[in-house]
Order: sequence, then structure tokens, then C-alpha cells
Amino acid sequence: MDKMTSLRQIRSFVAVYEEGSFTAAAEREGATQSGISQHVKQLEAELGVALFERQGREVAPTLVGKKYYAECVDVLKKLDAARQSVAVNRIGGAIRVGLMPTFTRSILTPALETFLGSAPGSEISVIEAYSGVLTDMILKGELDFAVVPAFEGAVGISHRLIARDREVLVRARRDDAGGFAAVKLATLGPLKVVLPGMQNTRRRSIETYFATNGVTVTQRLELDAMMGTLQFVAASDWVAILPFIMMVSDLDGGRFDIRPLNDPPFYSEFVLIEPSRKAMSPAAAAFADILAAEAKRAQSAFRQRFGAPGRRAARR
Repeated sequence: MDKMTSLRQIRSFVAVYEEGSFTAAAEREGATQSGISQHVKQLEAELGVALFERQGREVAPTLVGKKYYAECVDVLKKLDAARQSVAVNRIGGAIRVGLMPTFTRSILTPALETFLGSAPGSEISVIEAYSGVLTDMILKGELDFAVVPAFEGAVGISHRLIARDREVLVRARRDDAGGFAAVKLATLGPLKVVLPGMQNTRRRSIETYFATNGVTVTQRLELDAMMGTLQFVAASDWVAILPFIMMVSDLDGGRFDIRPLNDPPFYSEFVLIEPSRKAMSPAAAAFADILAAEAKRAQSAFRQRFGAPGRRAARR
């Protein structure tokens, strides 16, 4: 970095880069558009290069701008980590986490019990939403981290795999016969399926699975309310395709018939995302590790109940 470059200039540049416009960057930083523009112009003058190509109200980074962004994000993250290292000497403070219903339904409670027991001084806020909302909140710096379905990635976001989960058929349990056997959907005949809306990443994956594996669907019901979906499925002859992690606490209940999809197996991957420019606090990192451990515990329960993929599990 140039010795005359200020932290405010760097933050302004990173905001414009990630938001794609001076207006959005100003809103994110709580500044005026003219102020953000001035900071970027000063930075370009000091560096002697153009960092953006202006295209009306939109901007696109130059090749130099892309390289400089990577350096700036690294600097901001190191500064944030340094601040945290002197600001706290134990796991504590307030954290904000974003989770999908997939993670809040079955594994959030044990994760919270473990976390609050090990970090009694921490305050935690958990926001339940779908991936699009959570990703936007991460970009705005409103969450320490979130867990969402795997996606191609976005500017300003770092991500890592937290779970690779099996998708299962969920329907109302009418009797105890065959409730733990894997199932090939194409052999079940016409299905009435409750599905998330098209804006949901999982909807596209499910429809692709149907189309490529000869699954016949006679009716589709879009329902972006997970608790409502489960209540409706339990009381009807409709079915849903859901991640096993969500249903692990129902394995020994009497409401649902839960069967892994087989021939072929169907997987979903979930990633932990965080702002690239910020360092995760010790408390947030501890809770992320606990969530990952609970996800692994759920996958262990799957193997114990259903066996390896492609192998018919023994009835119980």
C-alpha cells in the first residue's frame, strides 16, 4: 500500500468494488456518494492508475483494480483480526449468525447448548432466512457468518464447505413397514410434491434430479415455509424432498417416513459464508465449529441408520 493511502480510501474502494456502484457503496458505508467518489479518485491519483472503468452509474474494476482489491481485502481482514486480538482475551461478545431452516430445525438446539455452556459471556442472535437474504446480509456486513447451499460464489464473500448431506424422501408415516429403506423415486409412480420456490437454490437441484432420473410428478405445490411444509406433509399424501440434517431428530418419531433417495443418491452441499474483508471473532469461530460438529454428528446418524450410499439399509 502507498504510504499516503488512508484506511477510509481503502474501505471506500472495497465497498465500490463489492457493490458495483458508488451509490450502493455510499449506502453501505453510511457516507455520501460524493464522499465515496472523492476517496476513490484520491486513491487512483496516489496510485497513478485507474481502478474502475465508469459506465454511467455502474462501474467495473480494471485488471489493476482486481489485483488491488485482493490486497485491500487481505489488509482489512488482518486489521480486523488485530483489533479483535487486543479487544478480547476470551470467547465472548455478541455475534449474529444466519441459518436456513435446514440447520435451525434439528441441529441448532444442541449447538446452542454446547456454545452457551462453553462461552457464557457471549450473546448470540440467530436469523433464520433463505440463502438469498442471508447472502445479502453477509455482503452488507450484518452477519458474522451464515450457512447456505453451495453456490458459485460472489465478490466480497469467502466460503468453505461445512456439510455434504443426503437428500431424503419425507412423507407421512402410515405404518411401520419399510420406513428405513432407501428408495428410487422413479419406481414410486406419480408423486405430489411440495417444493420450495424457484428463487431457492435447492428447487433447481430437485427439478434437475427429477428430470434426469425419470421421476413423474403430477402436482407441485410451492411452499416457502418449512414448518408449514412438514405440517402439510404429515397430514396428507403429499411428499417433500429435504436434507437429512433437517430430519435427523424425526428418525425415531411416529410422524414421518424418511427414506434416502437412491439409484442414484442425491446430495446437497452447504457452505459457511462470511465477509471477505472481516475476520471472524473467536466467539463466531467457536460457534461455527460447533455447528460443523453437529452436522458431522447428523451424518454419522445417517450412516448408522441407513448404511453406505447405494446399499439397502436393514429394516428396524
